[in-house]
Amino acid sequence: MPHTIRLRTEPFTKAMRLAGFHSDYALARAMDLNRSTVTRVLTGQLQPGPAFIGGALTALAPMTFTDLFDVTRTNPKPQRR
Repeated sequence: MPHTIRLRTEPFTKAMRLAGFHSDYALARAMDLNRSTVTRVLTGQLQPGPAFIGGALTALAPMTFTDLFDVTRTNPKPQRR
C-alpha cells in the first residue's frame, strides 16, 4: 500500500503562532511559497510537497518533521472486476 505525508494541522498552526506568524501570508513569505499553497495545505485541499515541508521545517525551526507531519497509508483504489 502506498504512503503519503499529511500535515498535523493543530500542532502546525500552534507552532506557526508561537513562531510569530499571525497569517498565512507571513508564513508563506518565510517559507518562500505562495500564500495560496500554504492556505490549501492548511485546509486539506492539497497534500504537502517537498517545498512545503522544507519551508515549514526552516520557518518553524526547531520543530521537527514528526512534530508537524505524519506518514500515513493512502486508501487503496478499488480493484475492477
